[in-house]
Amino acid sequence: MYVEREQDVLRAASMYYLQDLKMEVIARHLGTSRSTVSRLIKRARQSGLVEITLRPASTRAPGIGRSVQATFGIDTYVVPVPDSASQMERLDQVSMTAAKLLSSWFDSDMVMGVAWGTTLASVSRFLVPKPTRGSAIVQLNGAANMRTSGVDYASDLISSFGSAFGAAVHHFSVPAFFDFPDTKAAMWRERSVRRVLDMQRRADIAVFSVGAVAGAVPSHVYSAGYLDEDDVTLLHDEQVVGDVCTVFLRGDGSWRDVPLNERATGPTPDELQHIPRRLCIVAGDNKVAPLLAALRAGVVTDLVVDELTATTLLEAAEGIPRRARSRV
Repeated sequence: MYVEREQDVLRAASMYYLQDLKMEVIARHLGTSRSTVSRLIKRARQSGLVEITLRPASTRAPGIGRSVQATFGIDTYVVPVPDSASQMERLDQVSMTAAKLLSSWFDSDMVMGVAWGTTLASVSRFLVPKPTRGSAIVQLNGAANMRTSGVDYASDLISSFGSAFGAAVHHFSVPAFFDFPDTKAAMWRERSVRRVLDMQRRADIAVFSVGAVAGAVPSHVYSAGYLDEDDVTLLHDEQVVGDVCTVFLRGDGSWRDVPLNERATGPTPDELQHIPRRLCIVAGDNKVAPLLAALRAGVVTDLVVDELTATTLLEAAEGIPRRARSRV
């Protein structure tokens, strides 16, 4: 009976991918069958020994990434996705890239802060299990709203990150927004809440997206009962374009004097800036306005974004009207 050995996996992968040999030829070299060679090559991919990357010849991603990096002073990962791709396809591709980056960055004895939302829920589906020791995942913003507790939605998302990394999980069992600023101030003095806030401050990595007030695809905070009509009207009056961790931003990145932020439970941009690495994940050019606001607020150190959104971001930053684009 043939027993797979690590050196055989390496030899089979090298001959197949580097020497361009056929499986029948590799089988003769290894003294085994073609089906075994196929299994060895599959194992090489699954173990990470071989990584396959598609690089479309027409992609503008590398150049766009360098431009975003130079313009905003952040590390940028532009995911090449055809302009004709659906919103879901775009989100999936961006989520896969973000999940891979998180697996390479997060390790034992680290703390990751995670903000709930549609984008992060997508990222959670692509996380590859990576056992760690002494690590923790902490929820960055409360989730309860006017219609439901919201706890199950956020709890499942945060728990999926904890399961992927074998990390302890710290939920934040408070509303997304309090009804009154005084209530928030009182809750922030409770020991159970302070423990979570302390864990947030210990985070090595913060992971979040941006929420868009307007657009064809409404962000979760604006579509799931977190705000009433008066709140939405106030946001428009304050010229708010979106949020980061349920803290609202204007187009210029200002946020301190937006009244609703006194009731929000997510970390402010000032608090986020104390976290060394802050990964923002964005798919969809309807989110360009809040993304630009987040960049102006200084909350992003690393950005994963699809190609079309990155292009539109640069045009918005330069004040260039959006051009008609040919479909890829």
